[in-house]
Amino acid sequence: MSDSFHLLFSVALGIGLAAATGFRVFIPLLVAGFAARAGWVPLTESFAWLQSTPALVALGTAALLEVLAFYIPGLDHLLDVLAGPLAVIAGILASASVMVDMPPEVRWPIAVIAGGGIAALTKGTTAVVRAKSAALTGGLGNPVVSTAETAGAAAVSILAIAAPLLCLGGVIIIVVWAVRRLRRIAR
Repeated sequence: MSDSFHLLFSVALGIGLAAATGFRVFIPLLVAGFAARAGWVPLTESFAWLQSTPALVALGTAALLEVLAFYIPGLDHLLDVLAGPLAVIAGILASASVMVDMPPEVRWPIAVIAGGGIAALTKGTTAVVRAKSAALTGGLGNPVVSTAETAGAAAVSILAIAAPLLCLGGVIIIVVWAVRRLRRIAR
């Protein structure tokens, strides 16, 4: 595999994981940690801790609590507000963690711009969907939205690891769709 393709592969993996943090903050980091532990995904040296047993236990606990909390009416909206900045941070960290063989002066700007940006866009879109669900169903539809977000976080994380370039293509399609929808809403 050429160096250019390897770099594209790691950037695609990072952006895919970052997109998944917009659905749930901790699931993509947990999936990346398990994948690294299994030897499927390399981590940068400074993120090797992500595959450690204490990190996996902490991430697993945080992921479980996050998933369950989104099923509590009222708390789900508060978590949407709190999870916005956390998703951006998690997106930056998730993308930077897998961009191996890349100098830090290149890795971090890509992680901040692409990883943080896609995490923010994904989180913003899910927050709009949850708000519309609450308005249209009086909150009764929010558990369905929560289930879809959790499934989305897991599916996108796994796809990012199994087929990073396919995941990147899907992320690009979703970004284009979301930007068009947001423009239409803004008008």
